[in-house]
Formats: sequence, structure tokens, C-alpha cells
Amino acid sequence: MKIAILGKPFDDALAPFLQVLLEDLVRRQSEVMIVEAFYTYLSQHVQIPAGITTFRRGDSLHGVRFVLSIGGDGTLLDTVTYVGSLQIPILGINTGRLGFLATIAPENIPQAIDSLFKGHFVLEDRSLIRVDTDPEAFGAINFGLNEFSILKRDTSSMIVVHTYIDGEYLNSYWADGLIVSTPTGSTGYSLSCGGPVMLPQTNNFIIAPVCPHNLNVRPLIVSDRSVISFEIEGRSNNFLLSLDSRSVTVEANVQIAVRRENFNARLVKLNHVNFLSTLRSKLNWGLDRRNPAGIPV
Repeated sequence: MKIAILGKPFDDALAPFLQVLLEDLVRRQSEVMIVEAFYTYLSQHVQIPAGITTFRRGDSLHGVRFVLSIGGDGTLLDTVTYVGSLQIPILGINTGRLGFLATIAPENIPQAIDSLFKGHFVLEDRSLIRVDTDPEAFGAINFGLNEFSILKRDTSSMIVVHTYIDGEYLNSYWADGLIVSTPTGSTGYSLSCGGPVMLPQTNNFIIAPVCPHNLNVRPLIVSDRSVISFEIEGRSNNFLLSLDSRSVTVEANVQIAVRRENFNARLVKLNHVNFLSTLRSKLNWGLDRRNPAGIPV
């Protein structure tokens, strides 16, 4: 089995868990490849077994069966950009903090790898958002798993984002910015701006203003089959566009349209992990002194 690994720096206390991971994969006669920057960091903290190779962004991942993302949710978002349209299943190992997407705790790595090799998992397709701009802003990696944002940059003054759905005028948002979120991103930036939580299989986008001037302007759910386009106004000539963890500065005359990407991100979910259990765990739903176990009453 060919397995690719991407990751970010981690606490020294986690090194033994990753040592076990590498040795387990080699023992199972897997062909392991690690992204070059992480390989360099990893080699300073663990003993990398012989035979493990490296790769860079742009190198082909054809033939890879699984990609392991070692870090937090931000690492997994970056991993999605490496996989792209290949839709290789991604398993998130959480060495970060919250871990909505990267759900495997380091101490559970042996069981997770065993489940991979035994086929005790399900694959969950997550929709992606695609951003087209003129002039081009994000290059070839113009898709994201969580959200696309338009934000003010150089001034404390609000911006105005004129928004259209399939060419029909929706609204002019006077705000610090505007978010278009996928269902996966509904538990991220959009949630902090008052947006709803959506189940991953929901075929919708959320349009959520950031600190709107008019308090009666609320987040809106629209079909992800729609094309949402924007025109920006403001006292500044420069604005910030953000796509997951990537951001660029653009001028006010930029033309922007977002739509659903024609491929998905494919996440590995082990049998005991699902979105609802993650919600309860990460958001502490049901935790109450009257109900300490979180059991419905």
C-alpha cells in the first residue's frame, strides 16, 4: 500500500507516537512518502526508517492509497490542496487543538492504522468551493474545503459587497467582510459570525456577513448549484480575499465568482467517529451539571 504523509511541527511529547506510526507502516511493507518540508522537521525528532522517500507540491500522487494529515484542521485544509482532483482519501491525525476534521488522537494511531488496513472505515465526500477571479488571484489552487472570505484591509471603515446569485441581485452588504462557507466550514469562521451548523452532506453554501452595519442582515443558506458573484466598494482601493488558510490582496475592480468545485475532498472516517459525535465532543453539547455524561434526558 502506498501512503503519503503531510504534517506540521508538533510538541516533542508527540514524537513517540509518530515513531510508532512510521515503524508500523514500514512493518506492514507500505511504500511511504513524506512531504519534503515535514520530512526535514520529522528527522530531527524521530528515527525515520530506511526506504521512506519524499515529495514536493506538484509531484504526482497517482497510486497513493491514503494520505495521512498530521497536525490540526489547518494542516488537513492544506492537505486537500495537495490531493486536488485525485480525491485520495485523507485521514486526519490531530496533533493540534480543536480537531473538527483531524479527529484521530495520537494515542489512537495504532488502532487507526489497523482499521485502514482491515478496511474498517467509511469514506465521506465533502464539497469544495471554487473561486474564479479576474485578474487571477489564487492560481491553480483556487478551491477550498472551508470557506471563501472578502475582508477589509487598510482601513477601519466598512466595505460594501454587492452580491448576486446566478446573476440576480441579492443585497449590498455593509460590513467588515463577507463569508461564503461550505457545510464543512459551517463550524469554522461562519459559525463565529452567527452562521448555522450544517451537516456535511448538505448541498448548500452559507453567505454570512462579518460584523454587518445593519443588524437585521442575517446569514443566508443558498444552493451550492448557484453561482455567487461580487462587486466590492470601499474607501480603500485594496481588499483581502481569503480561501481557507490562503489570502491575497486585490484591487477593488477585481471580478469574483464562487461555485461548487466539480470534485470533492474525501475524508476517512473510522467506524466509531461521525460528524454528530464530533459536534457533541468539540462543542461540548449536552454537557451540564444536571447531565454530566452528555446523555439525552
